[in-house]
Amino acid sequence: MAGNGTPDDPWVLKTPPGSSEFTAHRDPAAAPPALVVQVGTTQVRYHLSAIDDLHAMLTAHGDWLPLGGTDEQKAVTEGTVEAWARDPSNPVGGWYGLKKGLRGRFGVYVPPVLEELGLAEVEHNARNNRMRAV
Repeated sequence: MAGNGTPDDPWVLKTPPGSSEFTAHRDPAAAPPALVVQVGTTQVRYHLSAIDDLHAMLTAHGDWLPLGGTDEQKAVTEGTVEAWARDPSNPVGGWYGLKKGLRGRFGVYVPPVLEELGLAEVEHNARNNRMRAV
C-alpha cells in the first residue's frame, strides 16, 4: 500500500485508466465524515461511508459493474457505479459527493480506494472500466 489513508500519509492512487495520479485519505472528524480526494489543486469530498456502502452494493450485485465516472453536470449512464452514487435509493439517499459542483466523478476516484484496501478488483483499460467486489 502507498500511504495509510491519513492526511499526513494519504494513499497515492491512479485513476482506473492510469492516466492521472491523485491522493485520498479518510477524515472521520469532518462533518459529515469524509473521504477526501486531492486532484492537483482541486479537492473533492465524498461521504466516508462510500467505502463500505460501495463494497456492500458490489457484493450484493455479485458481478462486474461499469464505473461510468462523469462530472456532476453531465448525464449519467444507468447501471453504473456513478449512477448508483447519485441514486436516491442508495444508503445516503442521493449524492455521495459533498460539495455541489464537485459531486460527480465518484466512479473515477472511489473505485481505486476500494482496490487499494483489497475490497474490489478494478479494470485498468483506456476506457469502459468495470469493478467487482473481492
